[in-house]
Amino acid sequence: QVQVAESGGGSVQAGGSLRLSCTASGYTSGNYYCMGWFRQAPGKEREGIAKIYTSGGRTVYADSVEGRFTISQDNAKNTVYLQMDSLKSEDSATYYCAAETTGDNCKRSSREYGYRGQGTQVTVSS
Repeated sequence: QVQVAESGGGSVQAGGSLRLSCTASGYTSGNYYCMGWFRQAPGKEREGIAKIYTSGGRTVYADSVEGRFTISQDNAKNTVYLQMDSLKSEDSATYYCAAETTGDNCKRSSREYGYRGQGTQVTVSS
């Protein structure tokens, strides 16, 4: 059974930084093809914000976080990180990590990935 678990959320002032971590486990048929992050704020739709292809490390970002957030990985640990810098109040949301095991599914937004964690709260105060 695949499990995805995030950690590292918290509260920070605008302009500050946070680093989220995510570990996926339980997939025994190979490697995760991609992992990513999406977020959801109260009353808003889910927003896919970053993804990384585990083979080769290609990354994709949403315009809303491009240049401020960085996704990276430690393949040996099936772990991805989301370094969030220059945080804004509008970044406040529950952040979810997600993973997929096929290339076709990875083409979708990370908010549509099939394996996802329970989320971690990020609150940015202005």
